[in-house]
Parts: sequence; structure tokens; C-alpha cells
Amino acid sequence: MRIVELIIDELDENSGIDAISLVENPAIEENFLALSKNKEYKFAEVDAEKRLLLGAILVPNKPIYRKEGDEEYYIYFTKDTVRKAAELYLSKGNQNNSTYEHFEKIRGVSLVESWIVEDTKKDKSALYGMDLPLGSWVGSLKVYNDDIWNEYVKTGVVKGFSIEGYFSDKAERPKEQIKDELSKEIEAGKKLLKIKENLVRYTFETYNDYPASASNNAKRAIKYKEENNIKCGTRVGWTRARQLAEKKNISRDTIARMASFKRHQQNKDVPYDEGCGGIMWDAWGGATGINWAIDKLKTLKWNYLILDVIAALEMAKEVVYAKMVERTLESVVMVHIKHKELAL
Repeated sequence: MRIVELIIDELDENSGIDAISLVENPAIEENFLALSKNKEYKFAEVDAEKRLLLGAILVPNKPIYRKEGDEEYYIYFTKDTVRKAAELYLSKGNQNNSTYEHFEKIRGVSLVESWIVEDTKKDKSALYGMDLPLGSWVGSLKVYNDDIWNEYVKTGVVKGFSIEGYFSDKAERPKEQIKDELSKEIEAGKKLLKIKENLVRYTFETYNDYPASASNNAKRAIKYKEENNIKCGTRVGWTRARQLAEKKNISRDTIARMASFKRHQQNKDVPYDEGCGGIMWDAWGGATGINWAIDKLKTLKWNYLILDVIAALEMAKEVVYAKMVERTLESVVMVHIKHKELAL
């Protein structure tokens, strides 16, 4: 029967372990211990429970049976791969990722201790009767979730840990193929950087081509406020008025807020001395300023967003690494979704 060594592909950022699953039949055949405050957990002697599950997460050089269709084979991990997997799991911040039987995501279970066995006799796992080989990855999971502890751990439904993640078969690939893949990745990276630059420009570029009448409206509102010491409006509203009055550059987000002020249009004719509606309408640029903001948003939407989507689609035609494309498109789409309600 074929035996396959699984490795972590350092060229693939998705390679490694994503979650630890609580299972009834762990593939590595090592059950965990449910620990109380000072000793091995025994159902009848629970006192001041710490709710810790201690066990082997990954054991090196242990054949694990697998079957895909009609093919049966074994997989295994070397000590080096086990160590890399343990380090990557924590460095990626996955310690709160847990599932039940590789199917149901569960909350309230966290990896709180993690180590590699370097001395089989002195290792902490040996204190609890575990006979694990050198290089094993051992961990303690804290169970905060009452349902998981009471219905699955205390009843013995789950007995050990199993891993979820992405690994590669160790196989010799032609050097030309590796070189070609690296070249494509570098080219994809350059295109990704260009798209990100466009997104930054789209988000942070500023403008001051709003009409002079918008500035005059803001100046009139500020003058009345200062002369009459009125309490209308918010700090944001008067900050906006000063920006417009001084003809300062404003960001796309600020333009979007101006456009959204259209909802207060019904108050635009309220005299300054009879309420806050009219003066705050002018503080935000009045009709000319707000209508400019609405039109400006339409221009920005099509001038920048569509260019970025086109660039992303072009990139998708050439890139081998699908995840990179997926994240790029996701970034563009999220910007679109965030502002689409303002594309009037």
C-alpha cells in the first residue's frame, strides 16, 4: 500500500492547520485526558474543574490510513513538519478555531498550551500516562462552552483531537515548473500591488472643486452661529462647515456624508432664528454643495471602481494562485458594497 509523506508547502500561504477538531475516533489513536484542578479527570470525582483537555495533536512518523475512492494509502508527517505545523497554527492566530467531528464549528474551545515533546520521560504528557514519541505536538484545550463540556466531554462522546488543514504530497517537481510558477507568482504580486494602490487612491484621494456657493453657504452659517451663540448642530457638522468655508480638500468619505445629508432637505428653508434645520443645511454646503457631492460620487464610482474591477478581472485570467485573486476581488467588491447605497 502506498505511503505518502505530507509536508507544508512554504510557497502556499494556505498550507498548515486551520483548526483542531474534537472527535470520537482520532486518526492518531491518542486519546486526551480531561483534567480537573489537580489530577486526571474522573467522572465521579469532579471538583473545581479546570475544563482542560490534554492530548496529542500530531504525532510524527505515525502512519494514518486514508481512502479516496478505490485508492487506499497511508500518510505521515515528519518531526520537522509537525513542528512547523505547530508554529504556524499559533503564528496565524488559529488557537480559537475548533470543530466537532470536522463538521460543526464550535465556540468556546481554545488552545491554551502547546509544546513539542523533547524528552519522553520528563515531558508533561508522561505525567498523565501518555507514551508519546519525540517530536509529538501536544496541547491543552480549555473548554469554556458548557454544552461541549457537559454533553460531549463528560459523556465520553469525544475522545481525542484531530486536525484540519492543507498539506502537500512530497514529490519532486521539475525545476523548470517551479521556476515558471514562481515567475507567475511574482507577476501576480505586481498586479495585486497595482490594484491595491488603485484602491488606496480611490479611498484617500481628496477634492476641493465644490462650487463657491457651497463655501459661501457654510460661511454664512458660521457667521450667524458665532454672532448669536446658537447651540445647533454637532461638532462634525461645524467641522464640515469650516472645511467648506476655507475651501479645504475633502475626502471621498466626507463627500459621501455630504451627499447623505440630502435626507434633511425638508428643513432647508427653516429661518436661522426659528430652528436648526436651515442653518445646518447651509453648514453642509446648502443645495449646491450637497448636489455637487451627489454628482461627484457618481463620477468617482465609475472612474475608479470600474477600473479596479477590470484590472482584477485581467489579473484573474493569468494568475495561477486562486486565493490571491479571490482576496483581490473581495477587496474591490467590499469597497463597492460599502458605498453602493450612495451611488444615486
